[in-house]
Amino acid sequence: MASEASGTSADDPVDKWARRAARLVEQLPRLASVDVGVTESHTVYSENKLDLRRYGGEGRPLVLVYALVNRPDVLDLSPARSVVRTLRTESDVYLVDWGDPSPLDGSLSLSDYVTRYLDNCVDAVRDRTGASQVDLLGYCMGGTMATMYAALEPEKVRRLGQLAAPLAFDGAGGVLERWATGVDPRALADDRGLVPADTLDACFRLVDPVENYVATYRRLLENVDDDAFVERFGRVEQWLRDGVDVPAAVFAEFVEACYRRDALRTGALTLDGRRIDPSRLTMPVAQIVGARDTLVPPAATREFADVVPGPVTPFEADVGHVGLAVSADAHDDLWPRVAAWYD
Repeated sequence: MASEASGTSADDPVDKWARRAARLVEQLPRLASVDVGVTESHTVYSENKLDLRRYGGEGRPLVLVYALVNRPDVLDLSPARSVVRTLRTESDVYLVDWGDPSPLDGSLSLSDYVTRYLDNCVDAVRDRTGASQVDLLGYCMGGTMATMYAALEPEKVRRLGQLAAPLAFDGAGGVLERWATGVDPRALADDRGLVPADTLDACFRLVDPVENYVATYRRLLENVDDDAFVERFGRVEQWLRDGVDVPAAVFAEFVEACYRRDALRTGALTLDGRRIDPSRLTMPVAQIVGARDTLVPPAATREFADVVPGPVTPFEADVGHVGLAVSADAHDDLWPRVAAWYD
């Protein structure tokens, strides 16, 4: 607290923010020492850059399909807020970690990821467990790819979870849909044939620059004396900054087919010469959305239910896109209910 002689007080905004900035410097070692991906796992299948990791648990096999952007560790951020650990209470959990693509992967297509890599992972789990079917849960772009796969191979999928999955694009896709209509996705690629992680991170943050560059760090300063808050902030920031490059061909194909043509929902998308027909999604489907998600607003997932013939169960939490995986509200209420749905 500033002294009276200095002419300042605890209510002086300059003094207050200066003290918080000084405290932030003291907290830097805590921010730098955090770790993510805390639950033990082991690789049971590998192909090219991907690893299929098993976390174990009780119940039927459940395969988590993450997006090609960022790393899947957000699903296992800390011991207290781990989607993986909650799902293990009802399922034998596996996760597809796509790994880091090299320039040799720049030409990989959606067909490569869905009909080859994901199918091989599902078959590896089926062979390992003896189960004829697996459960799927896909996050964001991973939810879109899991939906494509389930429509192509419905006999292999018992239940399908669509977590903040971009699926409907007739104006329901929010800011990313508007962004996709004005950007040439191939122009984002570098000379390696990859879209750099830093480029994608900047694009996503600039969708809402005030929230992502100002409000986020203001909240850190406002809570700088709360060690638990600082640690959680550090975990999320570490995950966000540890990005993954994306093969340019699959990125451009996804933007064009899904965001621009709405080809998945209309049944106009083909992979490896096979049409993806949403009417084949006869298995139970869970749609898990964040009410405050601006990257993939609820309507971008929910409107896809109109073309799904199987039973659809809605889940919602009053959080944003990342909050679905890391917030206290999601872990206290949402994820125990989702885990029970897979039982």
